[in-house]
Amino acid sequence: MLEKRFIVVSGKGGVGKSAVAAAIAKSAARAGRNTLALSMVGNGMGLGAHLGLTALDFKPQPTEPNLHALSIERSKALVEYIQIQVGLPSYATFTPAIRAFDVLASTAPAIREIVTMGKVLWEVKTGHWDLVVADGPPTGQIGSFLGAATTMANIVSSGRVADQSKWMREIQMDTALTELVLVSVPEELPTSETIETLEWLDTHPVVGSRSIFANRVLPLLETDAVGSGVAADAASLHRSLTTEQAIWLERLPTHLDLPFLFGAESASAVADRLADAMAALVS
Repeated sequence: MLEKRFIVVSGKGGVGKSAVAAAIAKSAARAGRNTLALSMVGNGMGLGAHLGLTALDFKPQPTEPNLHALSIERSKALVEYIQIQVGLPSYATFTPAIRAFDVLASTAPAIREIVTMGKVLWEVKTGHWDLVVADGPPTGQIGSFLGAATTMANIVSSGRVADQSKWMREIQMDTALTELVLVSVPEELPTSETIETLEWLDTHPVVGSRSIFANRVLPLLETDAVGSGVAADAASLHRSLTTEQAIWLERLPTHLDLPFLFGAESASAVADRLADAMAALVS
């Protein structure tokens, strides 16, 4: 997976997709790949906290060797696109119009998605990064973002926007370049939503390849001999939970099972330990 150029991570809210995105980025950086981690939606602080940052900016900032991070601001991404395509002067000259750009980028049909995906895929296209890892929108919204290039191509059939839609879709559909990672946890609602997303993807070809990570998977107890009292009660609860998880794991065609982490004291510690787990599981 880490040999890809672009990995976008999605999942139902609360399953740990930001932690997994940060862990993938950390794993790649520690393997020597020049990596950009970026947040596609919100203020980016889910991803930022897992990278040990108090804030994310539109400009890439270093977090550790070989790893930078940013958060997409749609108005600035739209201005950047106009500058690149039309050759207009610096961002500062647009300051009075930023609010109007923000309204356009946030409300116009398909513009929000095409601007966001355009910024993400531009970072891939430049070749500056060995890997771009995107903390994407939740599964309920990921389809509209991944389908933005196709939507725009259907609206605009020629010109620079059509050309952009074409190369965006080419990157997304290239199985050697792009991977969609769906994160789930072995529970009923996240599993059902992940399966629904997979079914949608089967009929809407918007990404080259995909994989599923099961997060917070409990280990099996190695022995039945756990004493009595509180220890026995804890063991009984653990077995019942692992039995329940097994039911949902059977329904998910998972590629990687990530452990339930006990004792992690911070979001960045969670990402570090998940990165360690990934390294151990894929080695």
